[in-house]
Amino acid sequence: MANYSIHFNISERKILLRIFDIMSILLVLYFVSHTFDFDYFIVTKENWTWVFILILYVSVFGTIFELYDLQKSSKIEKIFASIVFTVSMTVLFYFLTPFFTPILPNNRLQILYFYFAIFIALFLWRYAYIAFIVSPRFYKKVLIIGETSNIETIIEAFNNSDPNYKIIGFVNCELNSLESVKFNAITEYKPDQIRQVIKDKNISEIVIASYNSESITSEIYYSLISLLEEGFSIKEYTQVYEEMAQRIPVQFVGKDFYKYFPFSRSNQNKLYSFFHRFFDIIISLAGTIIGVLFFPLILLGNVVANRGPLFYSQDRIGKNGKVFKILKYRTMVKNAENAGAVWAKKGDARVTPFGRFLRHSRLDEMPQFINVLKGEMSLIGPRPERPYFVKELSQMLPFYETRHIVKPGLTGWAQVKTRYGSSVDDSLLKLQYDLYYIKHKSFFLDINILVKTISTMIFFRGQ
Repeated sequence: MANYSIHFNISERKILLRIFDIMSILLVLYFVSHTFDFDYFIVTKENWTWVFILILYVSVFGTIFELYDLQKSSKIEKIFASIVFTVSMTVLFYFLTPFFTPILPNNRLQILYFYFAIFIALFLWRYAYIAFIVSPRFYKKVLIIGETSNIETIIEAFNNSDPNYKIIGFVNCELNSLESVKFNAITEYKPDQIRQVIKDKNISEIVIASYNSESITSEIYYSLISLLEEGFSIKEYTQVYEEMAQRIPVQFVGKDFYKYFPFSRSNQNKLYSFFHRFFDIIISLAGTIIGVLFFPLILLGNVVANRGPLFYSQDRIGKNGKVFKILKYRTMVKNAENAGAVWAKKGDARVTPFGRFLRHSRLDEMPQFINVLKGEMSLIGPRPERPYFVKELSQMLPFYETRHIVKPGLTGWAQVKTRYGSSVDDSLLKLQYDLYYIKHKSFFLDINILVKTISTMIFFRGQ
């Protein structure tokens, strides 16, 4: 019973967005150059580098300004600001690099043609994307098989990860004698209705979401075997969750944990480790120089609005559980923890006004380039936590200390994917992202994190 309904996976939609962004821009620029008095950007064999640089700028700034965030891309009011920022920065940098791009035109009106051609191209294509690709006709319709107690968590995870992924119904593999009921508008079906539901609802995929595989009845088991033999897509929940949410659902990992953590070969790859450390040093040296340039302003701000010591050091847990002293600019009032260690929280009254600015802009982290140069930290990795909280969280969260098999980082996958964390639940979410990074770490993922870190700083999402 192979299902041939059309739908686009997450990776396919991201590629689709990038390709058609470029195609629409080049198409509109071609139209403008042949319709109006516009000769600033004309593609020939001799100036193909102009196209390459334009594609590079659109791709980089589009990533920074979240033009390829699927949640944002599904709503025009959310993606509009990303389009404006991306076009503005692309055009600005394009004009500022005349060695690789055309010389500025004498007729300044051509600058407006160039800007609005790119803007209109992106806007029209994204409007078409929302009207057609994100429409219900392309939804991936899914049937869940598992225990009822898991359904709420599963629905929330899928809804927050991909707007085109729709759970149509679920089959309770434990209590198949119950009458069909509604759960948050999701219908419960009986095991003997699986085939009929697939046909009636045009289901594209079955997802098995069970803590205990033994709870799946023989009736469901043989139905799934039959469907698999017919070419129907059947996946396990943690695999789908990891692909969609880009984090590992540790709450679903049981005694067969070894199945979920085939950590990236990059962790043992000597060449990757060498270049990772090489770029740590190069970028940290550059960051230290930039930090020296900002230092007078930070010193002045500290004297005026943050009176007290400028620097602050604290014990943190590093690779293999080794304790080291992390260095930061002080953002809280003096003696903020006289009563003992407490969770920092959003809107924490202990944070000074200037300290709040340092946190949101991530400038408070700049002294940690010294920790990176000393080899205590890496540029990218899980954020180092304090020994007190590590001991506490390790007792409550499974696999928490697995974070320590790599060096902690100045920035990380959890930092660019989540907001401020100040509770055990927040730590669980960050742990899922940290484990995903450790499992999949690569040059591509590292670059992705660095670019997203710039977005975090621009949109003031720092801690």
